[in-house]
Amino acid sequence: MHVTLAPMQGVLDHLMRETLTAINDYDLCISEFVRVVDQLLPAKVFYRLCPELKQGGKTRAGTPVRVQLLGQHPEWMAENALRAIELGSPGVDLNFGCPAPTVNKSQGGAVLLKTPETVHAIVKAVREAVPAHITVSAKIRLGFEDKSLYMENADAVYQGGADELAVHARTKVEAYRPPAHWEYIDAIRRALPIPVTANGEIWNHHDATRCQQASGCERLMVGRGALSLPNLANVMKQHCAHLRWPEVLALMVTYSREDAAGDKADYTPSRIKQWFSYLVREYPQADDLFRRVRTIKVADEIRAALELEMVRLQSTLA
Repeated sequence: MHVTLAPMQGVLDHLMRETLTAINDYDLCISEFVRVVDQLLPAKVFYRLCPELKQGGKTRAGTPVRVQLLGQHPEWMAENALRAIELGSPGVDLNFGCPAPTVNKSQGGAVLLKTPETVHAIVKAVREAVPAHITVSAKIRLGFEDKSLYMENADAVYQGGADELAVHARTKVEAYRPPAHWEYIDAIRRALPIPVTANGEIWNHHDATRCQQASGCERLMVGRGALSLPNLANVMKQHCAHLRWPEVLALMVTYSREDAAGDKADYTPSRIKQWFSYLVREYPQADDLFRRVRTIKVADEIRAALELEMVRLQSTLA
């Protein structure tokens, strides 16, 4: 099984990638998207969203991180793809799946699935711009409002020259509502001669097995599930035990400390709270702790609250 950590804008940032790849056997990470409009972006933009570029395009654990681009103009997507490669990205991923209304209103992400010819033009331009040995991948959904163009969009990615395709098994309108329609991915996999990765509604080992059976894919991608169950990749691959709550809390403390050491300490409370919103699915204890820290707005205070809870748990278990 090949497992990719999905891009989740504003959630799966570089610190979260470091945290999760340190305890999991991930094969690949995709960065948060670099928004491309009508210019060649400076290196600092790529380094901000993917600081792993400064360490060989990998997390400290050695997991490759592929830069993702989001935009609608083929020529500028191509220029910025080449820059990402020059800065050290081991490949480039193209975002045709983001469902965010603000992104779609500015003609980016999933809205492009309305026009497969645009998808093809972007992929083709990027493929022609970067060296032939560099991987170009793309991520799509099954459509925007409906699934009528799902195969046309998948074929547009392939005909444009992409080496790999990841498919989130829902439309933009379906957003993240279950179920995920993995059977459509199976049809795509059968039709295309390139590797296809299945994404959507994978929360545990059972879900991963069902997804593989329904999609026929050996490659799976996880995002929200990886935040809900921090050792999800290992659970999927090894069918090992889920992390216990004290172990998860220790991860949160480590994450909060590393975040504070960086240049975005002011975001620590909001990021921790976002993580809590996913953890409550797997850990009832997370809901109780979240109720106690959700009004905290200062990074040092929320970190102290996490550390205090960890000490309390340790004394209880001693």
